[in-house]
Amino acid sequence: MQRREFLGKSLAASALALGGTAGMAQSADAGKQREYYELRKYQLQSGPQTKLTDAYLAEALIPALNRMGMSPVGAFNLSIGPNTPEIYVLIPSPSLEQLVTAELRLGHDEEFLKKASAFWSAPATAPAFLRYESQLMIAFEGWPKMKLPESSTSKAKRVFQLRTYESPSNADHVTKVKMFHSGEFDIFQRAGFGQIFYGDVLIGPRLPKLTYMLTFGDLSELDAKWQAFGNDPDWKKLSHSQEYAFEEIVSNIDNLILTPKSYSQI
Repeated sequence: MQRREFLGKSLAASALALGGTAGMAQSADAGKQREYYELRKYQLQSGPQTKLTDAYLAEALIPALNRMGMSPVGAFNLSIGPNTPEIYVLIPSPSLEQLVTAELRLGHDEEFLKKASAFWSAPATAPAFLRYESQLMIAFEGWPKMKLPESSTSKAKRVFQLRTYESPSNADHVTKVKMFHSGEFDIFQRAGFGQIFYGDVLIGPRLPKLTYMLTFGDLSELDAKWQAFGNDPDWKKLSHSQEYAFEEIVSNIDNLILTPKSYSQI
C-alpha cells in the first residue's frame, strides 16, 4: 500500500472514531458529510517577509486551492496572542484525500508555480517565513460544515476568536465534544455569536484537543456576547452538571483574536 493511500485510510479511521463521540448530537445538521480543515500558522518577522507571504497567499495559494474546489479559504493576522507577526490560514475541504494531497498537486499547477515563484524559491539568506505549523481537523458531527456570516460576504468590519481546548485525557476530550452537542451550540446561537466552525484535531501538537472559531463585529461586541452566554440559564445548568465539570475535562485554553486579511474569503 502506498504511503498516501495509507495516510488517507488511517486518518479516515480516526475521523470515524471521533464521529462516534458526537453521535448523540440532536442538531438538524447531524448526519451530513463533515468537512475537513487544515489550519496553518505562518511565523514571520516584521518587514519584507510579511509582504512576500501576503502576495503568495493572495495571488498564488488561495486561487490555486479554489481551483481544486477548496473554498472559502480564510487568511488572518494574529491581533491578540503570544507571538506576532503571525498569519493564520484556514483551508476547508469536502475530502480528506483532497486536503492531504493538495501540496503535491500544487507542484503540477503551472499558474500557481509562476505566481508562487518568489515565495517558494526565497533563499536561505532571505527566507519567506521562519516556520509554519499545521493541524488537521474534522468538523464536529453537529456542525458539519463551515458557516459564514454576512460580514464575510460584504467585507464588513469583523474580528474572529480562535479558541482551542486541550483535555487531560482522551476520555475527557470525548466528554467536552459531547458537551457542545448537548446544548452548547444553541446557547451560542441565542447569545448572538457568529459560529464559523468546530473541529476535532486529528493531527497536530498538544493532543487531545478541539478548536473552534467565532466572529464578532468588534471587541466590545465580543465582550457583550460572552456575558450573555455566561448568563444563559441553560449554560449555567450545563456547566454545573457533574458530567461536564470544567476543571476536570479542560486542562488548557488558547484564546486568540484574529483580523481578516483584505483577501480573506472568510
